[in-house]
Amino acid sequence: MSRATISAIIITKNEEKILPECLASLDWVDEIIVVDSGSTDRTVEIAENVGAKVHVNDEWPGFGKQKQLAQSYATQDWILAIDADEVVSEELKQSILRELESPKDNTLFILRRKTWVFGRFLNHSGWYDKIVRFYPRTLTGYNDALVHEKIIEPANGKKDTLQGDLLHYSYKDLNNYLVKSAGYAKAWADTREQKGKKTSISQGMIHAISCFLKMYVLKRGFLDGKQGFLIAVLSAHSTFVKYADLWIRANDERHSK
Repeated sequence: MSRATISAIIITKNEEKILPECLASLDWVDEIIVVDSGSTDRTVEIAENVGAKVHVNDEWPGFGKQKQLAQSYATQDWILAIDADEVVSEELKQSILRELESPKDNTLFILRRKTWVFGRFLNHSGWYDKIVRFYPRTLTGYNDALVHEKIIEPANGKKDTLQGDLLHYSYKDLNNYLVKSAGYAKAWADTREQKGKKTSISQGMIHAISCFLKMYVLKRGFLDGKQGFLIAVLSAHSTFVKYADLWIRANDERHSK
């Protein structure tokens, strides 16, 4: 009996170092769609060499809309949305294939994502998370968020959880973390500024402290060793930076002109 078909969608920019492992873990899907936002390295060549259908959109619209565009090029029954720094484990692959043998109607599937940070996988800290990434192509898609985009959950949709981990190799080193974090902070501040929101330095401090306590204490980041402490501190710093960015925009006379 034939199974339902599946498209993997990926958005990329300068991912030549990590994309090959991601693509290798997708050698079982029916179609790979890559939307690149203007890579200057070998990202596009690497994707084309494994048979991916590559499209370029270098007018960056934000993460949500870029993933919407990627899905618009997909032609198969189901979508697996995956980032260039993620790898499908063998157990997760088999779970997806089993579901495709007899697909459930109107069902969004939650994947467990385990993140590698500075030398180890984090099992706590809020970084062993659950995300919707596998769903029928005609049922739903991503929202318009500039950053931290999510799948829209339709009113008639059901949810189920797959076995196996999606392995997330998020940061190559500290510099890579800081660069990505700065980009996310800017996108957050852009969105808030467009809505006319304002903030204060004290709010930034409160949210930063709360972030650290939530990750390190409530979500038991202390069980992740030194990496757990480090990522809690860095996340608190990133939280403060995004509030500081928004505050600066409202209080810098030259910025407001």
